[in-house]
Amino acid sequence: MEKKLIKYPYLTRDVEVYTNDNGHKIVLAHKEGNMVSVSSWVKTGSINEDEHNNGISHFLEHLMFKGTHTHKVGEFDKILESKGAIVNAATWKDYTFYYVTLPKGENNKYFDMALDLHADMMMDPVFPAEELGAPFDINDSSVTDKRERHVVIEEIRMRKDQPWTKVYNQCNKNMYTNHPYKRDVIGTPEIISQVTREDIDNYYRSFYTPQNVTTIVVGDFNHDEVLEKIKSKFTFPNRKEIAPRVNEIDKPVTQTKYIETNTNVQTGYAMFGWLGPKACELKDSICLDLISIIFGDGASSRLQQNLIEKMPEQIFNMVGTEHYQFKDGNNFFIQANFKPEEKDKAIELLKRELLDLLNNKITEDELLKSKKRIKSRFANEAETVSEIGENIGYYETVCGGLKLIEEYLNDLENISVEDLENVIRKYLSIENAVISVLMPEV
Repeated sequence: MEKKLIKYPYLTRDVEVYTNDNGHKIVLAHKEGNMVSVSSWVKTGSINEDEHNNGISHFLEHLMFKGTHTHKVGEFDKILESKGAIVNAATWKDYTFYYVTLPKGENNKYFDMALDLHADMMMDPVFPAEELGAPFDINDSSVTDKRERHVVIEEIRMRKDQPWTKVYNQCNKNMYTNHPYKRDVIGTPEIISQVTREDIDNYYRSFYTPQNVTTIVVGDFNHDEVLEKIKSKFTFPNRKEIAPRVNEIDKPVTQTKYIETNTNVQTGYAMFGWLGPKACELKDSICLDLISIIFGDGASSRLQQNLIEKMPEQIFNMVGTEHYQFKDGNNFFIQANFKPEEKDKAIELLKRELLDLLNNKITEDELLKSKKRIKSRFANEAETVSEIGENIGYYETVCGGLKLIEEYLNDLENISVEDLENVIRKYLSIENAVISVLMPEV
């Protein structure tokens, strides 16, 4: 078994990263206290889906909690939550992860129980047909089944009614040509209504493989004992060997792409979107984080000050930025909610603010404040076992390893105003933007 030590900022001991002979990674991080976090991150999400199975990763996440050969449906949550545990999971474009955070208990009793149950769920889910629900015709309104298939379909329908989801989905899918990132992670009712138990089981055995899974434990515990327990319990039976999928990386649009749709809303929504660097391109990714803070994150940001606080007339109700980081390329967004009768002026004001990022040079003071914000955020994320586990899982799964964590604060400290200007020119040209606008129905 290969072992590496990583110097994780703000932790008192090096993080231990083990790679088992079968490829399964085990990460053990020391954090003093009575709380412990156990999680497993799987390198699959919508990145491994296509137009035939879009949403299967998220559907599988739901079904992983529906029992094993040892524990019936509901037992996992009931047992752990009775011990004060937080139990949950999430699916995104590059990953699906499952976690338990709880007090260790006297003599580590609760911790040992959580590790046993978590391993059982990850290694031996049964996907019972009575919990899954039978495939059905999505157009048949007489079907009123309430099993998990229908729970997910209802979640899809509720989410698609949300204005920000509508404007984001239009922007997202138009930034890509071929890459799976263009699809909504949650899938479609048409696909989820037809997915079979065999489809689910095949997907699980194809992607929940040792090479795709990183199991992370954060807390104050005996590392040797926990390592041996994880090795013995994560056996990965009956897995399929498939070649890693390599997706073609889309290039940004070369001319501004504008999409406008109408729906039952009372205000206007806009989202400008760009393709960015891969998450593992650490310096450029940090630069975009800094730019996002300076440009559109918080009350002192340029967008907030110039388009809301200092505007002589109210046009915008909300304006800000987001930077999403992904394995095959990040996304940068400007988003705004505005008075619909001021649509044209609102779009032009957003374009002007974007241009002013270069014309109105970022100051050293703005850079210093944004660096302090990121350092503070990084330090805060090292305060709880759950946030440490999430950060480790993200770097291992999306960025390709924890080595970048060692370099993060040093790279951040060395970034200059000129670096930010170069990244703005490289990624945030208006010609490379997709603009999605959602307006009230006429």
